[in-house]
Amino acid sequence: MSEITFSWALFQKSPIVGIVRNISLDDLKQILPIYKEAGLTTIEITMNTPGADEMIRYAVEYESENLNIGAGTVCTKEDLELALDAGAKFIVTPIISKKVIKSCVKKGIPIFPGAFTPTEIYNAWSLGATMVKIYPATSLGPEYIKDLKAPMNQLKLLPTGGVGLENMSNFLKAGANGLGIGGQLFDKKLIHDKNWQGLSDHFKQFVQKLSF
Repeated sequence: MSEITFSWALFQKSPIVGIVRNISLDDLKQILPIYKEAGLTTIEITMNTPGADEMIRYAVEYESENLNIGAGTVCTKEDLELALDAGAKFIVTPIISKKVIKSCVKKGIPIFPGAFTPTEIYNAWSLGATMVKIYPATSLGPEYIKDLKAPMNQLKLLPTGGVGLENMSNFLKAGANGLGIGGQLFDKKLIHDKNWQGLSDHFKQFVQKLSF
C-alpha cells in the first residue's frame, strides 16, 4: 500500500471533495486523469458503490500523485477497515459514528463526519473531526454556514448536498472550508456518453469558480 498521506496543501489549492457514487471502474480509469488535469485534487469513492474498495485500490496505486483519495459513506467499523485496507487517505461519513471518528483520530486519518444541527456539528468536532460535513446543505444554504461560524469560528465546515456551480462561491464566501460535490460535478450524461472532453471542460468550470 502506498505511503502517501492526505495533503492539505493539495486540498487547499482546490478545496472541493468530488464524490464518486455508482460509477464503474472502467469509467473511473478515464475520469481520474481528467479530474487531476482540470486542477481538482481531492476525491472520495463512496463505499456503497459496487466494487468501491477495488476502485480505491486502483486510484491509490495508479493516480495518487497530486490526488487525495478517500472513502465516503463510511457508516460502520467494517466499512472503515475495508476502506483503509484499500488505501483510503481520508474518510467521509454521512452520520456521526463515534467508533468511526475515534478510530480515525487514533490512526491519524482525516475524518469528515456528516452532521446537521449545531449540537451534532459541535459534537462531531469535539470527538476530533478534522472537518465536519454539513449534510444536507441544500436545505439551509450558505447563510447557515455563516450562522454556524459566527459563534464557533474554530469549526472547519464542508457543506455537501446541493452544492453546484450556481451557489459554490456563496458557500465559500459564507466561510465554508471546502465543498463536497457529487452529481453536479460528475455529470451522469457526459460520463454515460463517454464525452471526456466535455467532462474536462465541465470540471474546469468548477475550478474557475474557486477563485471568486
